[in-house]
Amino acid sequence: MSRVQLALRVPDLDASVAFYSKLFGTEPAKLRDGYANFALTEPPLKLVLIEGTAEEATRLDHLGVEVESTETVQAATARLSEAGLATTEENDTTCCYALQDKVWVHGPGREPWEVYVVKADAHTLARQQDSTCCTDPATTATATATKEPATAGGCC
Repeated sequence: MSRVQLALRVPDLDASVAFYSKLFGTEPAKLRDGYANFALTEPPLKLVLIEGTAEEATRLDHLGVEVESTETVQAATARLSEAGLATTEENDTTCCYALQDKVWVHGPGREPWEVYVVKADAHTLARQQDSTCCTDPATTATATATKEPATAGGCC
């Protein structure tokens, strides 16, 4: 089953977990230091919460589509490239407490999208070196606008 992912950077992770637990009537599927996710079947949604700073309002971190296999990620990479979109692939990358294969693209407003598969659980939120995962997406907007390689774009 595929599902859309919405990743939010939130100022208060505990308050956000409490709110979304009430909103969706379920507890997080994964709750770690600075991170939570809700894996919902109805509606089919992966809601990711990444702890930001207390001074900052909740904001979009990135969007994604979670798929079931590496082959599906590879097919998405080929389809997106053939459609003329610039893609950035990451295979066997660890971020957001998961080992993943993924491909990144950016929408016309520089919003980062990932198509990804979770291959295994991991013990770290932080990104691997040279990964666009788990960093401030504001850096991506700057890199994209200046046509530099993307160095950020969210995660999960």
